[in-house]
Amino acid sequence: MNGKGRLLGAAAVGLGALGAGELVAAARGGSMIDGVGRVLADTAPVQVVEATVARAGEHDKETARAGVALGAVATSAALAALPNRWRTPAAALFGAGAAATALRGPNPSMAGALGGLAAAGVLRSGLLRPPSRLRGGLLWAATGLGLLATAETMIRRADERHRELVGRLGPRGAHTPIPEDGFGTEPGLSPLITQTGKFYVADVNSRPPRIDPTQWRLSITGKVAHPLRLSLRDLAEQAVEFDAVMVCVHNIPGSGRAGNARWLGVPLTALFDHAVPESGATRLVTRAIDGYTISIPLEPLRTGEWPGYLVIGMNGEPLPPEHGFPARVFVPGLYGQYTGAKWLTELELSDDTHIDYWWKRGWTREPLFVTPQARIDVASCGTPGSGKHTIAGVAWAPPRGVSAVEIRIDETDWLPVELGAELSPASWRRWRTIIDLPPGDHTIQARATSRSGEVQDPTTRPPFPHGPSGLHTITITA
Repeated sequence: MNGKGRLLGAAAVGLGALGAGELVAAARGGSMIDGVGRVLADTAPVQVVEATVARAGEHDKETARAGVALGAVATSAALAALPNRWRTPAAALFGAGAAATALRGPNPSMAGALGGLAAAGVLRSGLLRPPSRLRGGLLWAATGLGLLATAETMIRRADERHRELVGRLGPRGAHTPIPEDGFGTEPGLSPLITQTGKFYVADVNSRPPRIDPTQWRLSITGKVAHPLRLSLRDLAEQAVEFDAVMVCVHNIPGSGRAGNARWLGVPLTALFDHAVPESGATRLVTRAIDGYTISIPLEPLRTGEWPGYLVIGMNGEPLPPEHGFPARVFVPGLYGQYTGAKWLTELELSDDTHIDYWWKRGWTREPLFVTPQARIDVASCGTPGSGKHTIAGVAWAPPRGVSAVEIRIDETDWLPVELGAELSPASWRRWRTIIDLPPGDHTIQARATSRSGEVQDPTTRPPFPHGPSGLHTITITA
């Protein structure tokens, strides 16, 4: 068998080993692939992470899983190039590394570790006598794909059972009707409240952890006079509903990493009243079940200058697992990356010695504030031949609110547009206008102004490390 065929056969063995390992992990309630993906997210150079987010968009998690699978296949092919005497120890090292990866950190996964060991065992066996014919390679590849499909089905069924449990036992909002803003239903225009299933998801995990709502407790620890340990029922008794837009720090102008929801949450000031912060407490550290931490300056949260909430519900339902069930911290006006961790287990009041997850990756130490931004959702022609076009979209400037939205055509003067009624200052606000355009191509831009007088920054800037800026710009043909 020629060298190319040998490498392809070894790659097929790698696919089979990956499928076997993932199936073992799935049978134990975990995922080997997701565990490796999380390690890559934690350790990859920030330039690689930013490029992946920029190019993959809302498919970043699927891209990460595919990258892990391709890496495993490539590793198998590389091992086949080693002399025979080195293949067994190399496969063993691969398995030890995979197991160690799964067991790292404060939330070790025995399922992922067993999956890594199983993958190493299959890889060793396959590489001792890699397939020498096309038929054998195809059999390995087909088996691997079948095992991966089976494992994925098992994982999704377990996720669905957990989601059903959350839906039955989690806290719910009051289901009060959403007020009208005067715009009705404009085809293509974002609704006042983003449907939960269409709300963007952004975090460093490939899948949300499965947390039992009956066993979960939130600990409030650190520099407090009265440490607390609260259940979902305890929190629901103090929760209130509020409307606010959440924006990802990677939301470049015109993209969809922003959503407006009706949240159910406990004001952080109420929790502080019970716990009583001690002198020396300067930061609120939000800690997730996997050890991921984000900290927020304490003083503006205590005084209410930054209204913050411990969120436990969304759009009248329990907080979905992908959005942080059982609880997450949300401070309207801060980018989602800085507003707090999902899947919380602890709120710790600490001093300035704490080091955040994102600080280690080169992001700014202090929270980044959401800047005024307008997005164009609709650019449609009315009666054919009339030249009249409807331009509409949403704008936000939390927590103070949007005071004005303007558009300009072909770099001419800025023109005011009609604003819909405001749901809340922290929410996004819909806008609309009708313009008359002559035939041809036209460039349209939009900008927002906040009630504090801040005008949307027109300078194009990437998200890292200070947050994005620029104007949403589209081209239409009249």
